Amino acid sequence: MTRDFNEWFSKFCSSISDYAYYVDFEKVFKNTEKIKIELNILNSLIGSKNIEQDFEKIIKEYPQTLKCIPILLAVRSFEIFAMDADGSFFYNFKKMNYSVEQYKIFMRKTGLFDLLANHLINNLVDYIYGVETGLDSNGRKNRGGHIMENLVESYLKKTSIVYYKEMYLKDIEEKWHLDLSALSNNGKAKKRFDFVVKTDSTVYAIETNFYAGGGSKLNETARSYKMLAVESQKINGFSFVWFTDGMAWKTARRNLEETFDVMEHIYSINDIKNGIMDKIFK
Repeated sequence: MTRDFNEWFSKFCSSISDYAYYVDFEKVFKNTEKIKIELNILNSLIGSKNIEQDFEKIIKEYPQTLKCIPILLAVRSFEIFAMDADGSFFYNFKKMNYSVEQYKIFMRKTGLFDLLANHLINNLVDYIYGVETGLDSNGRKNRGGHIMENLVESYLKKTSIVYYKEMYLKDIEEKWHLDLSALSNNGKAKKRFDFVVKTDSTVYAIETNFYAGGGSKLNETARSYKMLAVESQKINGFSFVWFTDGMAWKTARRNLEETFDVMEHIYSINDIKNGIMDKIFK
C-alpha cells in the first residue's frame, strides 16, 4: 500500500520526554556526596576576611579539598587551562603542579575568592547541587535518544517476537550467515543497530531516534539511512527498519521525504502505536 508522506509526517510528535528526562537527580546527589566532606571544609572560607591566607592553610592541611575547585566553576575535569598577559598555565587539581601562590592567583582571577569572601553564596554543598543540576541538563540529548529506544523496546516486548539489543553488523553476519559487506564498506565501517529482530524468513536491523532540536545531523542521518535502505534491498533475508519522529524533522523535511520514498520500513511513533510491529515482524 502506498503511503502519503504529508499525512505520515503530520502525525509526528513534538516531544516524548518522560519525567526522568529533565534532571537525573540520583546522579546529581551521587556526584555531590562524593565531595561533601571537602566542600564542608571549604565552607569555612565563606565570609572570610583573610581569604587568601585561610585558603593557603586549608590547602596545606587538607590538600584533598583542591579537587573541589573545578566543579565550583562547573568544570568536571581535574585539569584547567588558563592564560592572560602574565602567561599560560595548566592547573592540576588532583595533584598540585604549581605553588600555593599560583593557585591563589587562579582563585583570585576566576572570581572564586570574591564568590566566597563576599557571601555571594551561603553553602558550597547547596551550591554544587545547583551546579550539578545545571551540568546534568547537558545530558538531555543522550537521554532523549534512550527514551526513543526505550519506547520502541516497550512495544517490542508486547509482541511475541525475539529481539536482540545493540548488535554490530559483523555479529549479525556471523549469527545468521549473511553477507552485509555492502553495508559496512567491506568491513571497514563498524555499524551497530539498536535492535535486531529475527523472523522465520528475515533479519530486521532496527535504528531508532527522536529529534526535538534541528541541526545538520538530520540531513546526514536521512542520507545515510537512505543508503542503508537501498543497499539492504539487495540482500536476501535482510531488511532495514527505521523508527524516527520529532518535529525537528521540519528543518530536514525534504531529505526525510526522499528517504521515505525509497524505504519500505520507515515508521513513526504513531505507526508504532497503531500496531505496525505486528504487521512487519510476522
